[in-house]
Amino acid sequence: ANSWAAFMGYRFTPYIFGLLALVEYVTDQLPSTPSRKVPQQFGARIVSGAFCGAVIGTAGGSLVGGAVAGVIGAIIGTLGGYEARKRLVAAIGGKDLPIALLEDLVAILLALWVVSS
Repeated sequence: ANSWAAFMGYRFTPYIFGLLALVEYVTDQLPSTPSRKVPQQFGARIVSGAFCGAVIGTAGGSLVGGAVAGVIGAIIGTLGGYEARKRLVAAIGGKDLPIALLEDLVAILLALWVVSS
């Protein structure tokens, strides 16, 4: 309350962000989706990470610290996730979808852990 992030507590905000997350989840599985390392995708992940970190940081009294942590998390998640996925796909013989779903599950569980901590 009484901060720039107060809109996150509005009634429809979880539905809007939930819908956006679902759209991202579906489009991420499409073969035509570009690599997460192209500038547009990478930049969007950094901005999204900074925003999420800033919101969580604001709730904890540290907007800048949260934003920085969000950027670092986005970079590590993007590059680390890419390498892990590439290696696991190679290890199972080139089948991307099972690894993509596993990667998404790990990301969701890590996000829940971070937010609940």
